[in-house]
Amino acid sequence: MNRKKALITGASRGIGKEIALILAENGFDLYLTAYQNEDLLKQLKAEITAKFGVSAKLFICDAADASAVHEMFADIPYLDVLINNAGRAYLGLLTDMSVFDWQKIINTNLNSLFYYCKEAVPGMITRKAGKIINISSIWGECGASMEVAYSAAKAGVGGFTKALAKELAPSNIQVNAIAPGLIDTSMNAGLTKAEWDDICEKIPAGRAGTAYETAQMVMHILNAPDYLTGQIIRMDGGLL
Repeated sequence: MNRKKALITGASRGIGKEIALILAENGFDLYLTAYQNEDLLKQLKAEITAKFGVSAKLFICDAADASAVHEMFADIPYLDVLINNAGRAYLGLLTDMSVFDWQKIINTNLNSLFYYCKEAVPGMITRKAGKIINISSIWGECGASMEVAYSAAKAGVGGFTKALAKELAPSNIQVNAIAPGLIDTSMNAGLTKAEWDDICEKIPAGRAGTAYETAQMVMHILNAPDYLTGQIIRMDGGLL
């Protein structure tokens, strides 16, 4: 069976893991990447192959390392779908942030999109088909105090998505982004209960979103008409 091929960055846990599971359930063969969590990635592969019978190839790759991404693609013949999900958070005052930490946040959350798209897009252009979904954040639109670097990177994701969508539309390649609000994942584990409750009180839906809900939106976009491109789709419980 000639199944569609999808690559998901940051797939070992959270949103990336749920995207991997829902794509496997829908018959995609997968390429799954993570930077450090090799054991979690192996557990995910075992679950996917046992439940859904699709293939899953694993790569330990730093999304912020252009050379590592380039080398990885030597083992990837082509992609139908690219999900740029890898992300890194930093909570703290700008004045306390080092140049190294700033660059790490920008590299992981924004530059990685360039590295992966540069490798994946030529094959999509040749085949005149492909879908790219970038996982952004509402903080890219409204900014978050104590998360200046993260907000700046995610704002860049929005511009990247809209510009690349225009560039690739003539080749029948769709580029969209999802901008979640507060999602119940380990990335937000640094929030205290009081901080968590305070944010939830401001969300009209009255709760955080789930990683599974974000994965559901990925599937909705993949199943949407090809005329949907260049969009930043917010999933924030009505917050913005």
